[in-house]
Amino acid sequence: MYDSILVPTDGSDGTAKALEHALEVATLSGATIHVLSVVDRRLYLAASEDQKDELRESLHDDAVAAVDDVAETVRASDVSCTTAVRDGVPYRCVLDYADEHGVDMVVMGTHGRTGRDKLASLGSVTERVVQNTSRPVLVVSIGRE
Repeated sequence: MYDSILVPTDGSDGTAKALEHALEVATLSGATIHVLSVVDRRLYLAASEDQKDELRESLHDDAVAAVDDVAETVRASDVSCTTAVRDGVPYRCVLDYADEHGVDMVVMGTHGRTGRDKLASLGSVTERVVQNTSRPVLVVSIGRE
C-alpha cells in the first residue's frame, strides 16, 4: 500500500517521534523513506544584505545535518532511504517534493501550538501540508515547544 513515505525534518528533536512511526510503516510495507529538509528562504531574505549569504549557508548546513541524522537512523533500520535539501517556503517544498516523487504518505510531527504561540509561528507547516494535499498525512504529536 505504501511504497514511499516522506518525512520532512527541521532538525528538531521531535522529528524522532515522527520517524518512529514512519519506520514502522516502512518496515511493514517495504517502503522507501524520503527525508527532506527545507531551508526557509524567508529567514535569510529578511536579513540585512551583508548577512544574507552567511545566514543562507548556515541554514543550508543545518538542513544537511538534519537530513543526515534522520537518514542514518533510517539506514540503521535496514530501510531504503533517499535524501534531499530544498530552498523555499517549507510547506510548499514538502508538497512539491511529494508530487514530484509520487510519495504515498507524509509523516510529520506537530508541536500542538495554540492561540498566541500558533500566531507567533505564522502557522504550522504540518497544518498547511494537511490542508493542501490529497495524500495521506500521518500527524504525530511531539508535544509543546
